[in-house]
This record gives sequence, structure tokens and C-alpha cells, in this order.
Amino acid sequence: MTAVERKLEEDLRYSAPRVLAALMRRFGDLSACEDAVQEALLIAASRWPVEGQPHDPVSWLVTVASRRRIDELRAQAARRDREAAYGADATVEWSGQAGMDGSPEQAPATGHDDSLDMLLLCCHPSLTVDSQIALTLRAAAGLGTARIARLLLVPEATVAQRISRAKRAIADAGGRFPAPEDSDRPTRTTAVLHVLYLLFTEGHTASTGENLTDPPLSGEALRLTRLVHQALPDDDEVCGLLALMLLSTARGAARSTRTGALVPLAEQDRRAWDQGLIAAGVALVEKALAAGPLGSYQLQAAIAAVHAGASDAASTDWPQVLALYDLLYRVEPSPVVALNRVVAVAEVHGASAALEVLDGLAADPRLARQHRLHAVRAHLSERVGDLGGAREDYTEAAARSSNETERSYLLEQEARIAARMDQHPTGVGAQRRTS
Repeated sequence: MTAVERKLEEDLRYSAPRVLAALMRRFGDLSACEDAVQEALLIAASRWPVEGQPHDPVSWLVTVASRRRIDELRAQAARRDREAAYGADATVEWSGQAGMDGSPEQAPATGHDDSLDMLLLCCHPSLTVDSQIALTLRAAAGLGTARIARLLLVPEATVAQRISRAKRAIADAGGRFPAPEDSDRPTRTTAVLHVLYLLFTEGHTASTGENLTDPPLSGEALRLTRLVHQALPDDDEVCGLLALMLLSTARGAARSTRTGALVPLAEQDRRAWDQGLIAAGVALVEKALAAGPLGSYQLQAAIAAVHAGASDAASTDWPQVLALYDLLYRVEPSPVVALNRVVAVAEVHGASAALEVLDGLAADPRLARQHRLHAVRAHLSERVGDLGGAREDYTEAAARSSNETERSYLLEQEARIAARMDQHPTGVGAQRRTS
């Protein structure tokens, strides 16, 4: 994929949720609006490379998608009354309209950000939490089913079922998303924060593709979280999530080499970390932790702050990190938290103790499918001298990774271990333990 093609893909992905939100607000009927947006995206993908990208891509796409939706309504003879109403709305709302051939004039920008509205709409309390998250990642973030499955640690078919159930529930309710009531905003906010966290996580370390990161995705998650924080400045978990994003973003320049190769946290040049973002993140962490009960995002941000405060890897306060992970696991006993905690256990109690904990996690099918479990075990196995085990797990981790940058790093580690074993073919740990 060329740089121009990649930029076009990013622009279309960035625009899609905004366009869908605009259509939902005017037309309702999620499935029909999604179809109209997809048609508009296909038209843009074929025309923009030839004719040039419009000054306001979102308005261009909204205009084309709106015309496609109106045309569909006009084609449904049984819905002539509804078609007339939408046709009138479209004439009033837009001063410039697309021609019947799909060639648009520029629609005026409203200055309103539809992205956050779309997140709130998708996180409707009538849907289950699982369906809210899957639907929002699909409709409001534009992620594919396979990518969502990797984020949620579930099979792809499960994600497809959740999205289908959510759409059926919406259709049964009349095909529209009512605006959030004040009483259900806290529930929706919790779901929105979860989605923003997942989006940032996926952008910070992409689960698939050639590059380690997906900056447009993490940047959009950070932007939206700032908007939520502006609306809810005293919400401790909002503060915690924003702090976590700022502290993680601060390490961006040091996470890869100039050629794009992965650099582990312990080997990063901390002079390249953004101290301004770190200061802002730490201030938010301190505010959130002092305010009240501890939540997941506050604790994750506190862990990131401990790392940010260490001048080098050796000076990291690992006992504090482990204590924070212990608290985090009580709040959020997820397999990902448990796996991250293993790294802290290794630093405080040794690699052998960490391997014992890891063995207890390996039976969890959500982790067994992931490459990180094997990568962590490979690292720990090498530390205890089990080179054969380390090599085997690095190979398995590389095979399971869908990110090319991570896979290259894991294969490099496997080759490094193989070279060590060749130098000492009969040495201790050359073969994998059987115990």
C-alpha cells in the first residue's frame, strides 16, 4: 500500500463514524444508514484519487450518503410519506446538495462533533454491555469484526453475533436511537469509556497490520476522551483514563526505531519521552487518586505514572507496581490484568515464581489464543536458563501475532536464543523442561 493509499484509507476510516452519526440523527435506521455510508465511501475511494480530496471530506460524504438514503426512500413506494418528510428535511438542512449522479457540492460545516454523540447513541442501555461495546466499535469506530474479536479476546463469530443482536434490538425498538436521558448518561458513560479505552489500546499497539501503532485511532480516542473530560471534569475514572492515555502517548517516540522496529519498555531511551504529557498525566492521576474510590483506569494510570517517574528501567519501583496490580486485579479480575501482573511478579519475586503464576493462567482460553502469553513465558524461560523453552515460545508467539512489527521482534528473539543454543548445544537449559 502506498503512502497516498494509506492516507486515503485513514481519512475514510476517520470520517465514517461522523458520517454515520449525521445520517442516524436525520434518518434513524442503523442498517440502512450503514449501507448508505458504505456506498458513499466506495464512491469517495474511486473518485478522490482522480478528482482530488474535497476541502471538507466529512460534509462531502454526508451529502452523498444522504442522497443515497433519500434515493432509497423514494424507491420504496409504500414509504412515500416518510420520503417526503426526509426530502424536505434534507432541502432545509443543506444549502448545497449532491446531484442525482452523486456529485456533491460542499455541505456547510455545523461545528458540532458527531463522534461523541455516536458513541453515546450506540451505548444504549437497552442493549447488553457486550452488545454495546461490539456495536460501538463497529459503527462508531469503524473497526472490522476480526479486529474487534482480537480486542475483546473472543472468537470472531461471537462478535458478529453480538452486533447482529444489537441491530435486531434496535430494529425491534423502531429502528432509531433515542437521545440519552440524563438518568441513563452514567451507564452510557461507563460503556463509552470502555470503548475509548479499547480504541486507544488498539491504536497504541495495533493488533494487526504492518506498523506497531495506529496513530489516527489512538489520536481519535485521546481527542474524544478529552471531550468527555471537558464535560465531566470531576469524574475520577474519566480523569484516570485521560491520564493513562497521556502517559502512554508520552512514550510514543521511544517505542520504535527509525526503521519502525519495536523497542521494549526496558530498552527505551527515556530522554525521548514527552515530559509535558507526563506532567499532565501525573497531575490527573494525583487528582483522581485523591478524590475517592479507586477504579480500573485510575490504577492503570498510576502504574504508568510509576514507570514514567523512573529515570531508567533499573530504578523502577517494582514493589509499588506489583501492589498496584494487586489492587487492579481486585477491581478488574481480567486475564489481561493477570498477565501484566506476572511481569511485576518476576521483577519482585523472580522469574521462577512468575512462571508458576503464569502456568495457572495458561488454561484460560482467552489468553491461550493470544501471542502475549507465549511472549511473556519465553522471556521468563530465558531468565531461568530454559533456552529451549524460550525458543519454542518465541516461535509460537510469532506465529500467533498478527502485527508484522511485533512478529519481526519475536522472530529476532527466537533467532537470538537459537544462536545461544548453537554456541552451547549441550548446555543447561538447551532443551525444554518437561516438568
